[in-house]
Amino acid sequence: MRLERLRLYLVLMRLNRPIGTLLLLWPTLWALWLAGEGHPQVLVVLVFVLGVVAMRSAGCVINDYADRHVDPHVARTRLRPIAAGKVTPREALILFAVLCLTAFALVLLMNSLTIMMSLVGVVLAVAYPFMKRYTHLPQVVLGIAFGWAVPMAFAAETGGVPPVAWLLFIATVLWATAYDSMYAMVDRTDDLRIGVKSTAILFGEADRHLIALIQVLFFVVMAMVGRQLELGSLYYAGLAIALLLAAYQLMLIWPRDPPGCFKAFLNNNWFGAVIFAGIVGHYLAMG
Repeated sequence: MRLERLRLYLVLMRLNRPIGTLLLLWPTLWALWLAGEGHPQVLVVLVFVLGVVAMRSAGCVINDYADRHVDPHVARTRLRPIAAGKVTPREALILFAVLCLTAFALVLLMNSLTIMMSLVGVVLAVAYPFMKRYTHLPQVVLGIAFGWAVPMAFAAETGGVPPVAWLLFIATVLWATAYDSMYAMVDRTDDLRIGVKSTAILFGEADRHLIALIQVLFFVVMAMVGRQLELGSLYYAGLAIALLLAAYQLMLIWPRDPPGCFKAFLNNNWFGAVIFAGIVGHYLAMG
């Protein structure tokens, strides 16, 4: 019985589906390597990697708590532990609190600026799941929540948040908005039926073109990051491969077929990975 409860909690935290953790991890690693000029502190990297796992898990738990009356009516989510009645809302809130406290305990190993900024991160994590009831831009709020790890990483590594950190934050918000809009396209029919808001609904027939525009803006901002930090050809090679992946994602979502949209969303793991590889490659080449 205890093993079954543990399994349900792991599913509630989505540890069986690591894509969300990876999508939060990649921009965090971009920021750590850029802030550390290719040699980030081991303790900082360890704290942020563990913090990413804890906070993404916490975000999933509070999301399912917020959607506990909605998920039973959506085919993709009706079997989630709370929606299926296998985990109580009270249990979910306790688990959320434990995960947040774990992440906060980790961040206490960092400097005071990083600790203060982490409080904003918790507010964003709590606020995001409820945004789909009040605005058609919950994907942007997700981007801000995911992107907040970027200035935090610079603060932990350097003790400050330079302008380039905010550029990378903007890029992360754009990227998350694009890939989560692809994800929202999967649920658009159900969301319209139950009254949940999303960018996929807001964009309407212009969804594919607006996602493409957001992706273009992402690459413009990332090029600005590269120019400010005087990054070399390997960094831009990573961006070039990511550009090809972005084109592939647009091809997948063009028919608006839910499985294709979901496949495009998943492909963003490789998108984030190749950019990180370009950043690492640049600093390795620099010696």
